[in-house]
Amino acid sequence: MAISYAKNETARPAAPAAGSTQAPSSDPSLGELVGEISDDLTRLVRTEIELAKAEVKQEAAQAGKAGGMLAGSGYAVHLVLLLGSLVGIFGLAHVVDIAWAALIVTALWAVVGAVLFVTGRSRLKAVRVKPERTAQTLKKDAKWARSPTS
Repeated sequence: MAISYAKNETARPAAPAAGSTQAPSSDPSLGELVGEISDDLTRLVRTEIELAKAEVKQEAAQAGKAGGMLAGSGYAVHLVLLLGSLVGIFGLAHVVDIAWAALIVTALWAVVGAVLFVTGRSRLKAVRVKPERTAQTLKKDAKWARSPTS
C-alpha cells in the first residue's frame, strides 16, 4: 500500500488500488506488505509472460513469411534448372542426336546429384544430436547439488 507525503511532511494513506478490497490503514501490517509484494510480483510476471508471447508470435509470423519466400525462390530455381536443362538438350541436339543430348544432360545431373549426396551425407555424420556441453553442465550441476559445500 503506497503512502504519499504532503509538503508539510504529514503522512496520509493513499487510495486503495483498483480491484483492492482492503481498506486503507495508516500502518499496514507485515502480512499486508508481503501480500502486496506477492501480488505485484505476480502481476509483473504475468505481464512479462504476455509480452514474451506477443513478441514470439510476431517473430513467428515474420519467420513464416520469410520461409514462404524461401520456398518460392526454391521453386523458381527448380524451374530455372529444368528449363536450362531443356535448353542444354536442344543446344546439344544440333551437334548430336536429341536422344544422346538428353542422355548427356541427364548424366551431368546425375553426377551433380551424387556429389551433393556424398557431401551431404558426410556432413550429416559429423552432426551430433546430443548437446554435449549442456549434458556436461547438467552433470556438474547435479554433482554440486548433491554436495554443495565441496
